[in-house]
Amino acid sequence: MTNEPPRIAKVIAPPPVLFVGTLVVALLVDRLVWRLPLDLPDAPRYGIGGILVLLGAVLLFFAATSFARAGTGVRHKAGSSALVTSGPHAFTRNPMYLGMALAYAGFALLADSLVALLALAPLLLVIQFGVIAVEERFMEATFGDDYRAYKKRVRPWI
Repeated sequence: MTNEPPRIAKVIAPPPVLFVGTLVVALLVDRLVWRLPLDLPDAPRYGIGGILVLLGAVLLFFAATSFARAGTGVRHKAGSSALVTSGPHAFTRNPMYLGMALAYAGFALLADSLVALLALAPLLLVIQFGVIAVEERFMEATFGDDYRAYKKRVRPWI
């Protein structure tokens, strides 16, 4: 047994930091600089927003549970020791990021913030190119043909 550190993908920043940071900054801009309400009635805005937050949380929970069952870390610095293809990973390669995106959209709706909702689009580009692309290169190098076959079978988002 060696004491070498786990091999990890060198992503731009931890995805939860990117999602929460973007949401906080967007809400601050919305409240302090440029207020753009969604102009939706409260009932559907709260209903849809709440459902999105709940769906995102459930997806995150089941994806993390799948990682735990496979004995691999959820956090980036824990590294990847197993290729997880079951649970929500059977229909999306990135269920955690999808869950975070759904929850983010839900919180933006609940906060009545068009600024926050609009900020989600560039955030998803950062996630795609600064996180997912890096992780996919890492996964191919780590798991080889098994990962390439999984990539052919399962979509990256939905």
